[in-house]
Amino acid sequence: MEQSAEDFFHDFRQETLAGAEANSAFQLAAFMEGVGDELMETGFVEGFEFCHYRAQRGMRVDGYWFDDEGTLDLFVADFECRSELASLTKTDVDAAFKRLTGFFDASLNKGLANDLEVTSPERGLSREIFDRRSHLRRVNFVLVSERTLSDRVEGMPDAEVCGLPASYHIWDMSRLFRQRSSRGHKEALDLDFEAMFGSGISCLPAHLGTDAYPSYLIVMPADVLATLYGRYGGQLLEQNVRCFLQARGKVNQGIRGTIISEPSMFFAYNNGITATAQAVETKKGPDGLAITRIVDLQIVNGGQTTASLFHTKHRDKAKLDGIFVQMKLSVIDSEASDTIVPLISEYANTQNRVNAADFFSNSPFHIRMQEFSRRLWAPAQQGAQRETRWFYERARGQYADAQAQLTPAEQRRFKAEHPKEQMFTKTDMAKFENVWDDHPRWVNLGAQKNFARYAGRIGAEWKKAPDGFNEFYFKRIVARALIFRACEKLVSSQPWYNGGYRANIVAFTLAVVSDIVRSQGRAIDYGRIWAAQGIGGTLIEALAVISKAVNEEIIRPPAGISNVSEWCKKDACWTGLQGKRTMFESLLSEPRRVCRRPWVVSHAAISMLSAAA
Repeated sequence: MEQSAEDFFHDFRQETLAGAEANSAFQLAAFMEGVGDELMETGFVEGFEFCHYRAQRGMRVDGYWFDDEGTLDLFVADFECRSELASLTKTDVDAAFKRLTGFFDASLNKGLANDLEVTSPERGLSREIFDRRSHLRRVNFVLVSERTLSDRVEGMPDAEVCGLPASYHIWDMSRLFRQRSSRGHKEALDLDFEAMFGSGISCLPAHLGTDAYPSYLIVMPADVLATLYGRYGGQLLEQNVRCFLQARGKVNQGIRGTIISEPSMFFAYNNGITATAQAVETKKGPDGLAITRIVDLQIVNGGQTTASLFHTKHRDKAKLDGIFVQMKLSVIDSEASDTIVPLISEYANTQNRVNAADFFSNSPFHIRMQEFSRRLWAPAQQGAQRETRWFYERARGQYADAQAQLTPAEQRRFKAEHPKEQMFTKTDMAKFENVWDDHPRWVNLGAQKNFARYAGRIGAEWKKAPDGFNEFYFKRIVARALIFRACEKLVSSQPWYNGGYRANIVAFTLAVVSDIVRSQGRAIDYGRIWAAQGIGGTLIEALAVISKAVNEEIIRPPAGISNVSEWCKKDACWTGLQGKRTMFESLLSEPRRVCRRPWVVSHAAISMLSAAA
């Protein structure tokens, strides 16, 4: 059955209400985090931090993200939990962006942070904007709306705000609906080279025969490539490449050295770029054939080259005039892109010895986890008769796709067997796992970086012992999901919680518990949690005690650091918490605290369960 924008709105509204109830969160927070997840999955943004501030004098902000390249994404919400889909007018749009730019201007130029509560998230954000003022190179203002944009509203042109290049983006219900329902589950970039750069890009056709995919050889000006990356960032990179760069993220010093010292030799030394597109438009001119437009340009090999060109231009003030990059461009229609593009990515990247886990959705690990999720029944919860499954979405949109062709009665049965709250994605799984087995700061660095870290670690472990990723491993993931989500709900409901830093508190709380248990030579009893499909009162009490103490520690960063979320991304934050393990252990040992700890078992018992699986 075809879903309409109206249907999507009502579904998204129910997801928001359910998320708010499940996590004891405000509806606005649930809405923004849901939209943030959508935009992160598609590569529009690298990460998202919820931060709500609304002033009487017309300023507002609802979220943000600083990337490593000097770009700030600032979000403002148009949300009142409306029961019907309404129209978003130009007046509404202008007012929302005026409030958002007002917050940015006041933070950058008017000392707004000094007027805000010291430990509040909005003060941390405002102060961070001021502290980073010399490093910011671009700001993206993003309006997120539960309404649908009026056809009369045209897009807002790029501008300059407070001396910085700025762009305006509107994500309404219609755009989110198109995004989620598109086959590739990402919004295609439409690049008009004549409009952007004044001319097309010279090319040579490289396809032979009527059955071949159209392909072109291009000599791409490095300055054009760097400009595109500066404007669109990760949206230009195919997901595998984007996450690969997140894991490695450093500027390639060899590429940088060639740009600075031997620019005339760049074309000879560099391996070039492999890219795909859904469609291209060409035009013959006096100098031969030129590509004037590319729809959905995706770099599947050469992301390091692209990023290094951009960084060397901006950090080293290097001139890219006269530097060119060879590009092989294959035109793959959207129907075939899901199968063909990952293969091109895999084959093109073999020369770099990219870990097998970097080819995420199609890797054997993810396929095995999907098989377990479709086969294993979770025990019925107390008071329920029906067993359910945990749906692992290894490829974006699988949960919705699985219901697309079902009748209403079949959809109800599917949702009863696969409740939405028991669906989890690759990035969810990376969060559940890394807080226990890796450095928790990765979770605080954002979904993309955290998943890239997890993929690299699992790829190495898979090579050594693939048999270890068995049914018990999948059940452990589910148990960790239950703990993680219970901790989110718990933190939101605590009287000391002021509405900020929940993601940081949860990550460090679970990492502290893991550190304590591991230091005692024990492990969480994941088998008990899987069997109960929930966590018991003693573990809940432990999480409540630890989370309060963690919050008290992280909201007091050292001198010189104003933003708690940024402090939580640093190694020193976790090192400081580890240094207070004795304090945390004493909290758990106080009278009437979690003395018996029935939620932990010996490592030997865990090893026996794993081997039996």
